[in-house]
Amino acid sequence: MSLSAAGRSEVTKQFSTSMWWILAIVLVAYVGFTATVLAFVFSAAASGSLGDQAPPLPAEGLSATLYSSATSVGYVFPLLIGTLMVTSEFRHKTLTPTFLATPRRGIVLSAKILVGIGMGVLFGVIGILASVVPSAALLVGYGLETDFGSSDTWALFGRMLLAFVLWVIIGIGVGALVRNQVGAIVGVLVFTQFLEPVGRAAAAFVEGLSNATRFLPGAASDALVGASLFNAPAVSGSGADPLAWWAGGLVLLAYGVVLVLLGRLTSWRRDVS
Repeated sequence: MSLSAAGRSEVTKQFSTSMWWILAIVLVAYVGFTATVLAFVFSAAASGSLGDQAPPLPAEGLSATLYSSATSVGYVFPLLIGTLMVTSEFRHKTLTPTFLATPRRGIVLSAKILVGIGMGVLFGVIGILASVVPSAALLVGYGLETDFGSSDTWALFGRMLLAFVLWVIIGIGVGALVRNQVGAIVGVLVFTQFLEPVGRAAAAFVEGLSNATRFLPGAASDALVGASLFNAPAVSGSGADPLAWWAGGLVLLAYGVVLVLLGRLTSWRRDVS
């Protein structure tokens, strides 16, 4: 079977189940709610509507901070998508007929990566809309700039799409490396929702720790995007400089490449029962 045929088969697998649209709905709800709440608070503070009840917040760069909530808090969704693309095949034993139809396992993995790129773009667009629509509406409501006329804003959206794609690839690598679906999902959630946030928070109080934590995948993703809720003046307590956007992208890509290669060389080569 050729790569194109394997790719068509992979597309059918992804869109023949309800998992993709369930995750999309949860992504919209989660990111949309987060963006709405933060846009309300930040916009009110920046416009002075809260008076002395809140510290003043600069309006400059506020739109980018709010728009980036899609990647700041929503990056776990493309990561889960990539992980499920692989582990669901192990769990439901569909990988056996796949390998029988396509004995060259590298083609199967390559097809998953290609389709994963498309899934990353799809969910990136959904996530960006979920964060931008309520944020822009509240910015306008408080008389603040949405910055849609700035090329920097559209460049931000492009980097957010790239971040979503890279997170899907990382997820595929995790799924190829850890066959057990429950173990892989739990590991993803523990790392993204607990270990890395705690480490990045600790870097604000432990001198020199930020030099290491800025190379963590979430921090690299924020650096790639160029804006983040965690780097906002109202949230961040660390004065450490993040990586340059291109360096953050390379670090995130490196995570994906290493994980995919490790998965390809280890569990992907084992027999499938």
